[in-house]
Amino acid sequence: MTTALEVLFRHGGRLAAAKAAFPDAPQPWIDLSTGINPRPWRGARAASADLRRLPDPEAVAALEAAAARSFGAAPAAVAAVPGAEAGLRLLPRLTGARSAAIVAPTYGGHAEAWAAAGVAAAAVRDLDDDRAAEALVAVNPNNPDGSAIPPGRLAAQAARRWVIVDESFGETVPDLTLASRAGGRLVVLRSFGKFYGLPGVRLGFVVAEPALAARVRAAFGDWPVGAEALAAAPGAYADEAWRARTVRRLAGDAARLDARLAAAGFEVLGGTSLFRLARRRDAAAAFRALAGRGVLARPFRDHPHWLRFGLPAPGQWPRVEAALQELRP
Repeated sequence: MTTALEVLFRHGGRLAAAKAAFPDAPQPWIDLSTGINPRPWRGARAASADLRRLPDPEAVAALEAAAARSFGAAPAAVAAVPGAEAGLRLLPRLTGARSAAIVAPTYGGHAEAWAAAGVAAAAVRDLDDDRAAEALVAVNPNNPDGSAIPPGRLAAQAARRWVIVDESFGETVPDLTLASRAGGRLVVLRSFGKFYGLPGVRLGFVVAEPALAARVRAAFGDWPVGAEALAAAPGAYADEAWRARTVRRLAGDAARLDARLAAAGFEVLGGTSLFRLARRRDAAAAFRALAGRGVLARPFRDHPHWLRFGLPAPGQWPRVEAALQELRP
């Protein structure tokens, strides 16, 4: 069990590890360890014929153009990648920065990416805590606490160094986005799967100066993404009515979850409308109790009093609420 539990500290979505650690938990598991929209966009999917052939590069260009319209950016500035994770792993090498500052606490993949590139990355609390760093990385809104940095403050940093802004949860707070202003040394990462509820299609975007976007495309070749991404994303990005409805619904569901967490003895620290960060003195025991009931939250090794909760799907609320009620002090 110890080994399986260790895996759960790295990031959310590790259901196989949870099942190994808690083999007697009721099935099916309810995975609240990620910040994924539990009600996905239900438009077009890949045809079987498209799954039997290589993607058409012209279709990739059309996908990038559709994303660019949604982001308010030029198509030449938007490069499709197989998930925002792939983009953030590539950028340390493409920027050539020899040092980095990462606004923390935040998603650990950024520090891993810079370390893999052989670059020292310091964790900072404020944008100006390490002014000598050649690159600044910020997740906005932040994961896991949902804190927000005024976009103008981030953009101003690009006058003197690389600024990488991870907007993986950007659709939940559209006023924060810098995607339409990307260029020069300002680079924006966007995720498709989180807000649209389709993380398995593995699609993200690097929004950057066209010359840098071209280098991202060259790094992934003619087929950076698959048929499912090419089929789903253009229609999803064009569906503005669904996006507006979803923003409102997610806000309501997040408020409902906050109320259930507070009643269960948690202090809600923040988050976005796709996930909530909560604190409890005995968070480790609460995590185990929930997992024993087949409800997986996200624990944190460096913050043992924290748990992060994604939103339940409509049919999952009764089980989640019952499990939380059993934690009431």
